[in-house]
Parts: sequence; C-alpha cells; structure tokens
Amino acid sequence: MSSSIRKAINSDALTRLAQAIAVAVSATLAGCSSHVPQTDAAHTPNIAARAKQKPIWLSEKPSPQIPQDVWERMRQGFQLQDGLGVNPRIEQQRLWFASNPSFLENAGERGSLYIHYIVERLEERNMPLELALLPVIESAYNPMAYSRADAVGLWQFIPSTGRYFNLRQTRFYDGRRDITASTTAAMDYLTRLHDMFNGDWLLALAAYNAGEGTVSRAIERNERLGLPTDYWNLPLPAETQAYVPKLLALSQVVLAPEAYGVNLNPIANEPYFKVVEINQRMDLSKVAAVANIDEDELFQLNPAFKQRTTIDGPQHLLVPTSKAQLLTTSLQTMRPEELISKKSLKPVFDGADDTRVASVKRNYRVKRGDSLGSIAKANDVDVKDLQRWNKLSGKNLKPGQTLVMQDTSKRSAGRINTVVAANAKTKGESKKPQSQYKVQQGDSLYIVAKRFNVEMQHLKRWNPRVGQALKPGQMLTVSNPH
Repeated sequence: MSSSIRKAINSDALTRLAQAIAVAVSATLAGCSSHVPQTDAAHTPNIAARAKQKPIWLSEKPSPQIPQDVWERMRQGFQLQDGLGVNPRIEQQRLWFASNPSFLENAGERGSLYIHYIVERLEERNMPLELALLPVIESAYNPMAYSRADAVGLWQFIPSTGRYFNLRQTRFYDGRRDITASTTAAMDYLTRLHDMFNGDWLLALAAYNAGEGTVSRAIERNERLGLPTDYWNLPLPAETQAYVPKLLALSQVVLAPEAYGVNLNPIANEPYFKVVEINQRMDLSKVAAVANIDEDELFQLNPAFKQRTTIDGPQHLLVPTSKAQLLTTSLQTMRPEELISKKSLKPVFDGADDTRVASVKRNYRVKRGDSLGSIAKANDVDVKDLQRWNKLSGKNLKPGQTLVMQDTSKRSAGRINTVVAANAKTKGESKKPQSQYKVQQGDSLYIVAKRFNVEMQHLKRWNPRVGQALKPGQMLTVSNPH
C-alpha cells in the first residue's frame, strides 16, 4: 500500500476517533446533569429563564430595623467616640452626670418635644448625632433659658451671633428662641466652624463655646512653640476646657444609661410637632383653645413669640402632630377677629422688653368652683372693683366666663401679676395630700404638671402667686391625685 493511501486511511481513522470521543464526552456530561434536558427543544426557554435569575447571596444581611426610640436612633449616629481612650477630663465629667442623674433625666423630658426634629436635621447634613445633646449642655433643653452673657434659647445664641445667622430680635419676637430657626442657625454655625478647622469637630465645638478667634489664637500660639494643636493640648479658657469633655461624657452616658444609674424615658421616634401655616395675627391662647392644646405646651413649641401673639415672627406655628389637622380645619372657618384677644399683650418671660403694657388690664377665665371673693382675694382687688370692671350686678359666675382684671396694687411698675384664682375649698380638693417641690433650672408649669401627673389648672390654683416663667429655687405646692 502506497504511503499516500496509508496517510489518508490514518487521517480518516483519527477523524472518526475524535468524533467518537466528542460524542462520549457529551453523553457523560448530559448524564451528570439532572436539570438540563438533552434533546427536548421545548424546554430551551426555561433554561434561558433560569439563566436570567439573580443569584442569591447567602452572606447578604437583612436591613436593620428602624429604632422605635429616638435615644437608640441617636446612638446609631454617634461619630465622635472613636479613639478617645482613657481621658481623665472626660471621666471627671462622666462622674458628675452619674452623680446627678436627674439632670439628664429632666433635660430629656423637656427635650422630648424637640429631639426628634433636631436628630432628623443632623442626619440630613450627615453631622454627628452627639450634637443633638448640645442643647443639654447649653440650656438643659429649655428654650426659655437665659444666661448672664445675654444668650438665650436652646442653642444659647448671643444677640450679635444670632443676628449674623438671621435670627431676628424685636420686642415681640426673638428668633434665638425659635425652635426651627435657631436649630438651622446652630447647624449652619457648627458646619462653618467644622470647615474652618479642617474637619475637626472637637475644635469646632470649642469654637462654638469660646468663639473662633479664641481657638484660632490658641492654635497659633502652640504652632509658634512647636506644640500639638489638637483640642486636648490647646490653652483654652477653663469653661471651654470642660465644654467638649462634657459633651463627650454625656454621649457615653446616653450610650449606656443603665450603667450610670440614669433612667432615660423612651422618646417616640416620630415627629412631635408639625408646622401649620398662618396668614394673620393670632393670640396663642386663642389658638390653644381652638385646637384643644394645652397653652403652656403651645408656648413651649413657640417660645419666640415673647408676648404670646404672632407679631414680627414667621407665618407659621408649631403644634403637636395630633392637633395639626384640627387647627388647620378650624383656621379655614374662623373669622380673623376670633383669633385676636382684646386683652393687653402679656409677655411669656421674665425680663421681657416691655412689661408695662401687661400690668394695666388682663382677662381671667372663670373655673369651676371660683367665686368673686376667691378671685378678688387671689389678685389683691376688691369684689366691688371686679363687679364694676365687668358690669356685674350680682355675684353669680359661670365656668368659662371671662372677667376683666385691672392692676390696682402698689407693686413696682412693669411687674407681671399673674391672674389665677385660689379657691382651695373646691369639693374634695382640700382632702388631698399636699407636698412641696423646689423648682429646678429649666422647669415650667407644664413640665412640673406633667412630672407630677396633675392638671395645669390645679397646679395654678394651688400656686396663685406663681407666674408662667418659673425661677429656680421657687417652692411649688404639688398634689398628686393618685
């Protein structure tokens, strides 16, 4: 057989052998697969569909649940705790909070109206949620707080800094006390300081307390001397030396309150108030009556209106979420004159710009159990004067009736005389056990009533000489009906 013929035979044999091997391998693979059919073309679309399915990753973690408590939400957003280590300045402040648990507990109670709003605004800017505790340090979460340096509000703005951040201050309105406006201003200021000091939050906080000039000069001094320029090594005023450690220590207590003997009542992780737009002047007491809101609570939400009327301020009010719809509906049906009181304007705060107007004439709403005698006695006026001012021929009164009250006492001009009736002989009331409470910094009648679970009207009746703005150290009579 010639060599060319042998080559052709060998080539043909090799070709057939390769084909046989390919068929055998295909059959083996088909036999190993229990899901892919071999010859049924009708199943081809199912194979393609399966190929398009997304893979299931076993390592995927479920999305975290939304906290029900604002305190827990706050903890999840803390950013200033890393790398602190053991620091005696922080430990000293932490020991103080642990030794005075009521300070944080009371501040948290007052702040329950505002904390959710502040936490949300901080999250929107990706700022450390420890900053939601700054009003605890600044004002004990009291929007009516006032310092010797003339700083006021939750964030304690002095007049000049307030004006710089567009917080208007007039006789009737002080934007430094405005919950939403002052919060925006504080976050703008803190952001500006954070950028000024190259992203160092501790230096920004120090500057918030002492001023950017003080911190900048301390940094320049250390640079000249070849010393570290971080917050912990700067020669700052004593108050500022304690300011940042105080906030960091407070944050650590909030992280584990039980460990420090602090009882933080849960705060619902939902808005406490809503913004209701208004387009006319209103008396806050009238608004409270229309929407069935406790007057003191409405003042706590709108403390910037110093004389309890919406003059010079923004065209909106903050009201409890549950009352917002009722107020909105009521405003659409009421006449403007129904929302303006004829009484003279009465300031909310001690030390308001001009209180002389408030001391001339006031209104008093008669409560169940009141009499002309008890009202006259509580306000140092004669029954005959009450009758004359209100054109009354007899002594019969009806609950809800409004009496005009004029100041005929010899108290100093401009002092506010709160009009409350002290009828301690109301049926069953004299038999209740009574106790005394010493007013703390940041307390209000609303806060005290809430703490002792009593009605505001009862608290006022038991303390007829006490005004809306309480002073630390005052003694209140409280009686718990439970």
